[in-house]
Amino acid sequence: MSAPLIVVAVLVLLAFVIIARTVNIIQQGYVGIVKRLGEFHSVRLVPLVDSMVLVDIRETPRTGDKQDVITRDNVTVSVNATIFSQVVDPKLALFSVSNYFIAIDQLSRTTLRAIFGGMSLDDALSQRERINAQLQAQMESVTDKWGIRINRIEIVDITPPQMILNALALQKTADQEKRAFILKSEGQQQSQINIADGQKQGQIKTAEGDKQSAILRAEGLRQATILEAEGRAQAIATVYQAIKAAAPDPTLVSILQLDTLSKFADSENTKIVVPVETAALLGAVQAIRGVLDAAPAGGKT
Repeated sequence: MSAPLIVVAVLVLLAFVIIARTVNIIQQGYVGIVKRLGEFHSVRLVPLVDSMVLVDIRETPRTGDKQDVITRDNVTVSVNATIFSQVVDPKLALFSVSNYFIAIDQLSRTTLRAIFGGMSLDDALSQRERINAQLQAQMESVTDKWGIRINRIEIVDITPPQMILNALALQKTADQEKRAFILKSEGQQQSQINIADGQKQGQIKTAEGDKQSAILRAEGLRQATILEAEGRAQAIATVYQAIKAAAPDPTLVSILQLDTLSKFADSENTKIVVPVETAALLGAVQAIRGVLDAAPAGGKT
């Protein structure tokens, strides 16, 4: 092989190397960082001198391994979280921290231990949103220096010890039984109240009926008494008018008195009450006797 051909081959190979080092295809979602002699230089690449490092600037979710943390009431729980982070400053991400993936993972572990250490088990199990917000706020204060933004954090799982789980299950069962007893007693109480109200309303209706019946009876009796009194008054007035119209003499009055006394004598009473006007009655008897005695004499005549 001749020397000129060798020279041409070397030049062609050198051209390919230069082109390969000069042309870099960067996919969407990545950014190229140019380093010269290991340090950040610029975004322009000088062939054979500069090198390029690709940095993923897309949001990246990473779920950490479970770790044991101790709550404020000395209960050990296993916790893991998913962190959604994104590189916003590639230069800081590459040169301010050796490996931002590992740094974020270790930071999340220490922050989780600190947050759970200030909370009770009940709060930790019921306030996941609060834990997520505190974890994100505390991590962002550090990751901002690394050019990393924490978009959000989600607690994946919080697992207490089996003994605590059994106790929580018993507590849940007791709470359900308590609610059942409360609902049952409230139902019985409401039933008794309804029965008492029904009886009360029934007694009120009965009393109102009795009252109305008594009023009607009294009104009927009053009307009957009035009618009876009016009848008696009319009878007395009629008799009086008849007697007055007849203009009775003392002899007729005496006969009427004797007739009334004979009616008392015919009654079943064992005692006969003689009026105070005994003298007048005796006078009437004498008058009648005189009439009866005079009657035969007149007959004989």
